[in-house]
Amino acid sequence: MPDTKEGREKQARDADNRQRKRELEDARQRADEPEPPRDVSDVAEEALGEEDGPQDSPRTCHRRGCEEPATFVVIERYQEETGHGAVTAEALLCREHTAEESPTNLDHAYPDYVFRVVPLPETDDMDTK
Repeated sequence: MPDTKEGREKQARDADNRQRKRELEDARQRADEPEPPRDVSDVAEEALGEEDGPQDSPRTCHRRGCEEPATFVVIERYQEETGHGAVTAEALLCREHTAEESPTNLDHAYPDYVFRVVPLPETDDMDTK
């Protein structure tokens, strides 16, 4: 191929196409790999994230109509209904509603299934009633 502008552009396009094809093949191979397990403490920290407002503001219970301060985060990770990935459900709950909480998605349990109740950091040193 002569060294012309069109020839260089074709070589560049061909190289880009080869790279895209390699990346696509790699992505297809990785699609069968399981998702790496997430550390539950990371999930709890994400539940306390900025979408709940400033860290100094008190968080309230997730249950409708409850104005009690949240003291725990309840985390449940289960297989999506389609079977194509994991779903992590999180809820900030008061002490009373946490006591009522139980696993709800056991029919979608898989080897990395998680049901965990984690105390919120500022409640670690609170006295229990």
